[in-house]
Amino acid sequence: MDIFQSIIMGVVEGFTEFLPVSSTGHMIVVADWLGVEQNSMVKAYEVIIQFAAILAVVLNYKEKFSPKKITLWTKLAVAFVPLGVVGFLFAKQVKAMFSVDIVAWMFIIGGIVFLIVEKFYKPKEHFIDDVENVSYKQALWIGIAQIFALIPGTSRAGATIIGAMLVGLTRKASAEFSFLLAFPVMCATTGYDLVKHRGELFSDANFTVLAVGFVVSFIVAYATIKLFLKFLETFTFVGFGIYRILFGAALLAIY
Repeated sequence: MDIFQSIIMGVVEGFTEFLPVSSTGHMIVVADWLGVEQNSMVKAYEVIIQFAAILAVVLNYKEKFSPKKITLWTKLAVAFVPLGVVGFLFAKQVKAMFSVDIVAWMFIIGGIVFLIVEKFYKPKEHFIDDVENVSYKQALWIGIAQIFALIPGTSRAGATIIGAMLVGLTRKASAEFSFLLAFPVMCATTGYDLVKHRGELFSDANFTVLAVGFVVSFIVAYATIKLFLKFLETFTFVGFGIYRILFGAALLAIY
């Protein structure tokens, strides 16, 4: 991997990680287009840029990372459990699903789901607009919805946002709960990779390439979170639904 490839993939990771468009799906496709081969160097790179995205969440929501917010984080822990359990038990089956065809179809299916949900979604006065007011029951249902993110191309952000909207959160609160829920999820996956591959992960690493990817991913992820919330003040998720369908169809046509 060279500097140019590092910049492009850092931008893709930072931009797509928190949007309902599947960062994994985009990374698979972009890596293929750039001719990036999967090896220990690339694995190290993926760990680094995901860690950068985690830091972007922390910086954007630093007021939430406080002992005073223990109730909120308990609810986020409840939401994390379903994905953690299912992901651990069926790790091999999940890895076996990684293919462009599955990614493409899940893009299309996810896009259709967004269009259907948006057609019938009517925020009411009792809808929750503050993530700290989410109930434990709502958190659990959002966590159950997040299980679908184990299927490549589904989008962790997309699954959690849809789940949150269906249990009575506003679009803004749904996105923010998804951002915060990304923290334990990404810490778990990144930490697992670090422990599992600690011997070879950085053995062949080009630290200049890793540093560039880290900085690019962090800056783009930080900006994306802020811009996405601004976007939701005016627009719905319909555009993302249409994009997912078109992108999935393009993948099927190309591959």
